[in-house]
Amino acid sequence: MVEQSLVFIKPDGVKRRLMADIVGRFEKRGFLFKHMELRQLTPEAVDTHYRDHVNQPFYPGLKAFILSGPVLLMVLEGDRCVDTIRQMVGPTDALVAPAGTIRGDLALSKGENVIHASDSPESAQREIAHFFGH
Repeated sequence: MVEQSLVFIKPDGVKRRLMADIVGRFEKRGFLFKHMELRQLTPEAVDTHYRDHVNQPFYPGLKAFILSGPVLLMVLEGDRCVDTIRQMVGPTDALVAPAGTIRGDLALSKGENVIHASDSPESAQREIAHFFGH
């Protein structure tokens, strides 16, 4: 089943110059890149994207981190891409992410974990519409 997923390389990944490595992993896996844009997010865009976390005690730190630099926004397309990308990305906490996953190989911590990927086809549709208007 062909799906789309929103993926973005977070400011830590951009600052550490990991974009080519991460994009290359998705290219090698055969995903089609439908959109790609380096963008500085606005506070409003971050609040909308992380709407389920806005009232959590950790949210101010997360928001400051996401606003600390540009992110590389991508829409990827492929067969069962949401689940496949989530497997490639690995768990949120870099300390438990297995070697071979993006976070296991490249992330430094649970907070600076390099990448976001949609967690369901429904989230992907919402996130793509939010960032790219369709």
